[in-house]
Amino acid sequence: MSEKFRALLIEKKGEEKDAPQSVRLADLTLDDLMPGDVVVDVAFSTVNYKDGLAITGTLPVVQKFPMIPGIDFAGTVMQSDHPDYKPGDQVVLNGWGVSETHMGGHAERARVKGDWLVPLPGGMTSADAMAIGTAGYTAMLCVLELERHDIRPDRGPVLVTGAAGGVGSVAIALLAKLGYRVIASTGRASESAYLKHLGADEIIDRAELSEKGKPLAKPRWAGAIDTVGSTTLANVLAATEYDGAVAACGMAGGGDLPASVMPFILRDVTLAGVDSVMAPKDKRLLAWGRLADDLDRAKLHAMMQEIGLGDVVQAAKDILKGKIRGRIVVDVKA
Repeated sequence: MSEKFRALLIEKKGEEKDAPQSVRLADLTLDDLMPGDVVVDVAFSTVNYKDGLAITGTLPVVQKFPMIPGIDFAGTVMQSDHPDYKPGDQVVLNGWGVSETHMGGHAERARVKGDWLVPLPGGMTSADAMAIGTAGYTAMLCVLELERHDIRPDRGPVLVTGAAGGVGSVAIALLAKLGYRVIASTGRASESAYLKHLGADEIIDRAELSEKGKPLAKPRWAGAIDTVGSTTLANVLAATEYDGAVAACGMAGGGDLPASVMPFILRDVTLAGVDSVMAPKDKRLLAWGRLADDLDRAKLHAMMQEIGLGDVVQAAKDILKGKIRGRIVVDVKA
């Protein structure tokens, strides 16, 4: 019989589509996992906003039951039938439908497709990788998108919405180290000192962007990283300078976009969508390589808090209530 390991397990109470779900810590074996050609001894995972939605059942993120949540993990390869990996290799996983259609990282073991993995960058620990996680990796993809549209530090300030969250925190730290002047938008005035420590030069209240505004406003920033969507994104676009760009990666405020075409056709503004789930491997490798080089580790450690596997459910509830600052790292062995 396979050795048992601990995992957070989401189960559904009944076959009906709207049947309630439950979450518990369970003892599983490798036989309980889904197919894959690499088995990983998971060291750390994290809790992202999407994990909060999955674990609480707020939205139907989970498509198959039972399910181990956790859209990220980092650890050591135990078994491999994939040509790119061998036992002992340090690896990271983000996305690919893990915790939606394939069992994820809130467990001491994971079995996945090797094509979904990337090597842990040199000089980075598994805990560092999960302090970054999908949130930080997404932030780096957004920075890359701004660079692709030639939004350089000398072009002007860059706005970050949802600034105290995971994506926002890492985005501020990255942009500051790269030399940008950063404007942070947050609804939590109490986090001002934290945001300035990460590198924010100016802090604005999210209320400035959350109410319906003009279709074309006074230009305020050369570029932006938006995690909120909806009216906030519409106002961000309206206040973007000529030939500016906005990287949109979230919809914490809603999935709609009540915007005008005016910023696009009168100011040549670009709205660039950023997806972290299905990004191709070359883009993933570039992003993780840049994170290893461009992210201040001291600032990374300042934005993280560590919890054990038994604390994940409460953290999932807290992240949906906006109570979490920065990044949560889950020590799955604790």
